[in-house]
Amino acid sequence: MVEDLWPAALAEPWDAVGPVVGRRDSAVGTIHFAVDPVSEVVEEACAAGADLLITHHPLLLRGVTTVEAGTFKGEVVHRLIESGCALLTAHTNGDSAVGGVNDVLSEILGLQDAEPLHPAAEGLAEEGLGRIGTLPRGTTLGEFAATVFGILPAVAGGVRVAGDRDGFVQRVALCGGAGDSLLSAAREAEADVYITADLRHHPASEAREAVRGRRPYLIDVSHFASEWLWLPAAAQTLDRALADRGYDVEIAVSGINTDPWDFFVVGGP
Repeated sequence: MVEDLWPAALAEPWDAVGPVVGRRDSAVGTIHFAVDPVSEVVEEACAAGADLLITHHPLLLRGVTTVEAGTFKGEVVHRLIESGCALLTAHTNGDSAVGGVNDVLSEILGLQDAEPLHPAAEGLAEEGLGRIGTLPRGTTLGEFAATVFGILPAVAGGVRVAGDRDGFVQRVALCGGAGDSLLSAAREAEADVYITADLRHHPASEAREAVRGRRPYLIDVSHFASEWLWLPAAAQTLDRALADRGYDVEIAVSGINTDPWDFFVVGGP
C-alpha cells in the first residue's frame, strides 16, 4: 500500500527508503507517523503499541558497521524489534509523489497550477522534487514570510528571509527539506521567492549574487517544520486507502518536535 502511494522508484539514487526493521508478513493494526526515527519518537510509538512506525527520514541512510545496543541507532533497532514494531521510510519518494511533502506545502500556501520544480525522470508529469506555482493574489515578501511562519510548527530557528521586505511576490517555488540543489531551478522558473530548508551560506550567497539582489528572494525554514506538515495528510491518505481495501487500522501522528535546535539568540539594541 505504501508503495502505491509513495513509489520507491521516485526516490533519489542516494536515498534509502522502504522497510528497515520488521517482517513483511507481520500483521499491522496500529501505525505511527513521524518525521525522524529518533529515540523519543521510537519510544512513543512502542509505548503506544504501534505495529509499524513510518518515518520520513531514514534511520540507516549512511552505512553503519554495528547495531550494538550501546549506539543510538543500535538501541533504536533493538527497541523496535523487541517491541514488535516495524520501521518503514518514505523519504524523497514521499517528497516527489503526488500528495507528498511538496504538494501538501503548495496546497497549504494556496498555490495555483503547481507543478514539479524538478520533474521525476520516471513517473507521472505531476511527480518530482519541489513545486512552482502562483498565489491567487500578489503580496509583499514581508507579508508572505509572515504567512509561511504562521503555517509552520513553532521551532527555535523561526524563518530567515533574504530580499526586499516590500518586494512583490506571487510566483512561488518551494522544496520541503534541504533544497539548495534547486536554487538554480527556482531562478530558471522565474520564481519571485524560493522557500526551502537548510540553506547553507555559500549556495545562498551565490544565489543572491547571481540575481544581484533581485528575485527570486529566499525564505529559509526549519527542515523538520517544512516536512511535518505532510504527516497528517499522509496518515489520512493511507487510512482511506486501507479502508477502501477493507482494512481497519488505527493511525496516529507524532506530535514530538524533532527539530534539533532548542533556542535561538539574536542581537538587538
